Amino acid sequence: MKQLTLAVVLGLAAAAGVAQARDNIEIVGSSTVFPFSTAVAEQFAKKNGGAAPKVESTGTGGGMKLFCSGAGVETPDITNASRRMKKGEMETCIKNGVTDITEIKIGYDGLAIAQSKTGEPIQLSARELYLAVAKEIPMEDGTFVPNTYNTWKDLNPNLPANEIEVIGPPPTSGTRDSFVELGIEKGCMLFKGIPELKKKDEKMFKEKCHTLREDGRFVEAGENDNLIVQKLQANPKSLGVFGYSFLEQNADSLKAVPIAGVEPTPETVMNGKYPMARSMFIYAKNNHVGQVAGLKEFLVEFASDAAMGADGYLADKGLIPLPANELKASQDAAATLKTVSVNSLK
Repeated sequence: MKQLTLAVVLGLAAAAGVAQARDNIEIVGSSTVFPFSTAVAEQFAKKNGGAAPKVESTGTGGGMKLFCSGAGVETPDITNASRRMKKGEMETCIKNGVTDITEIKIGYDGLAIAQSKTGEPIQLSARELYLAVAKEIPMEDGTFVPNTYNTWKDLNPNLPANEIEVIGPPPTSGTRDSFVELGIEKGCMLFKGIPELKKKDEKMFKEKCHTLREDGRFVEAGENDNLIVQKLQANPKSLGVFGYSFLEQNADSLKAVPIAGVEPTPETVMNGKYPMARSMFIYAKNNHVGQVAGLKEFLVEFASDAAMGADGYLADKGLIPLPANELKASQDAAATLKTVSVNSLK
């Protein structure tokens, strides 16, 4: 009887340990979403006391790998994403026991091409942007050749004679994914035979239309978008790629490069006129609710009017708020821990 009692006591103690496995929330993922999650973490700590959520910038892809590596509390609770989770990422999550995931759309962002305010003004078409940074470019006969364009003037006689230098994020970044899919791919699709190639051979299409130069014309700057800002400030002839929120935060020294004649603004991003607009998300492990203190409450705070609303504190950080109906959907998802289906992803 004593042994049984001891076993029960030990079992209850173990259960209590699991229930309070960690007293601080751990967040990884997108460098673009990082400042928004950090702002919510600060507000959450002020309102509730206790340990502030830990937010780490790993890039969207890196965050997904960490998030999907397992279901235990030694893994992150939330991952930030500047694009939607991919079907393959969800499948990895499921394989590793992460089966119930809440998806919350937090707002919109424009993928900005920016330059120093002291730089010679430049405007680019989708075609010119593609030709500037693609590793290979298509010919009339359907073949591809190495990209040898060195100056903007080589692309278009009306553009500056400055050497091409575009500073952007690495492959682990959701911003890189968005840049390729919303910017480079659109330019590639304008060339003869490319739409047919996409239908015929998706793998070849992505290899040719998504691969960026490695000869110094496109420069990877790591996951720190502030580093790109600093490089643009130091070199007025270079261009940089990052989220609109970083452009807005550095409007005193940087300006947007119009794409197809349209600049990124909250209005052009929301109404779809700006060609490189995207949605941003956070993903949370439902099985960590109850094991990690305050996790559900944090999600509710993130989706609140006070944070994500049109006049919320995240708008002051550069977030382009969701329309009312989408905001309500995100708030419902946070309140009910609505799970995302693998079949809804691409």
